Amino acid sequence: MPARDPNIRKKDFEQVNCGYTQSEMLKEAKRCLQCQESLCIRGCPVGVDIPGFIKYLTQNDPKQAAIVLRRRNNLPAVCGRVCPQENQCEKFCVLSKRNESISIGNLERYAADASTRDNSNIAINKNGIKIAVIGSGPAGLTCGGELLKIGYDVTVYESLHDVGGVLRYGIPEFRLPKDVLDLELHNLKKLGMKIILNVLIGRTKTIKELFDEGYKAVFIATGAGLPIFPKISGENLNHIYSANEFLVRVNLMHSFDFPSYDTPVYRARNVVVIGGGNTAMDTARTALRLGAENVKLVYRKTEDEIPAREEEQIHAKEEGIEFVTLTSPVKFIGNEKRFVKAVECIKIELANIDSLGRRYFHKVVGSNYIIKADMVVLALGLHPNPILPSLIDGLITDTSGYVITDNSLMTSLPGIFAGGDIIGGTTVIEAMGMGKRAAREIEKYLKR
Repeated sequence: MPARDPNIRKKDFEQVNCGYTQSEMLKEAKRCLQCQESLCIRGCPVGVDIPGFIKYLTQNDPKQAAIVLRRRNNLPAVCGRVCPQENQCEKFCVLSKRNESISIGNLERYAADASTRDNSNIAINKNGIKIAVIGSGPAGLTCGGELLKIGYDVTVYESLHDVGGVLRYGIPEFRLPKDVLDLELHNLKKLGMKIILNVLIGRTKTIKELFDEGYKAVFIATGAGLPIFPKISGENLNHIYSANEFLVRVNLMHSFDFPSYDTPVYRARNVVVIGGGNTAMDTARTALRLGAENVKLVYRKTEDEIPAREEEQIHAKEEGIEFVTLTSPVKFIGNEKRFVKAVECIKIELANIDSLGRRYFHKVVGSNYIIKADMVVLALGLHPNPILPSLIDGLITDTSGYVITDNSLMTSLPGIFAGGDIIGGTTVIEAMGMGKRAAREIEKYLKR
């Protein structure tokens, strides 16, 4: 995928990847072998007809390609940008054996972007049955979209002041432009999706009140919003953020445009990001765009084991992010006013690999050293949002706070289903897969 010059893009929030030209798209699409047994579909959590949409692209018909995409995927322009296709559909491509997988994600993006088709002309037989979806992230939007197509009356409740969940507040503009997300949301609204903002279910309105108002089923998709902290000395110093707070401030609350928007965020010179996932990459690259002179990404394992997408790692390095691997923080050091000024780290060493191939690491005694930092962002993962589960009597969660569901994604309470990060850590597309599955299970439940 062509990308903008790193020396230019690292100074703004404009989209990094340029997208295919028509000739680039045709060249890539025509590499598809149109296999009779399409293994690539097995790798797609929402079951997109991949050869089907690519076939229309080879005919230079992105509008029809998008129609095929949207039969299974309500957010193709989003997925074409943020899904880890290299670990899903592209991994199953028969050409992957030669390390020449079709760039399915890039083609998906092209088809979705080149077609402005919405869902307003889909014929739907409405059944008048009301279903509530709690949370407007990828799982909630997908479940709601699928139920709308079947004929249900869907209302999505969102606690924040804008819709999209992690798609809006967790993924930076340079990876997922908000106007792209807004177009996808427009298409869902054309299907009939009603979205109510600034409503915290459990506080503003209870689950019982939803059922009293005539909703026949509820799908909980409130995601994971409780940050994990390392529990080491100094983590409460000023200018130490969780990645969740940092990205919400920048992406959802426009702190990058302060004072036009009155949500400030500290603009540091020397930033240390702890973690190695996609969120850590997004955080480091966002800090750079806010004006940081030096950004270091500290990760406890080797570079080969960094879980972030390879493309994001490449882009981060091109922009000047320094990867400090086999390193772990042991202490945050503050100045006399309790603002962070440094991170004390210790080096990690690879120990033995056991008979099952598991790698073990241990800290190297006496290897402590200091990294200068006037801001630290912790990107160590998230626990599920605890507010709603704690307010529903009889809703069973595990010891980590994840909502427990059965094989049909129904919780311990009849008629209440759950999916996405609230039941276990997932990618965007995996959460969407859960949303599709939940829609099918809700329909089965209501028919019973």
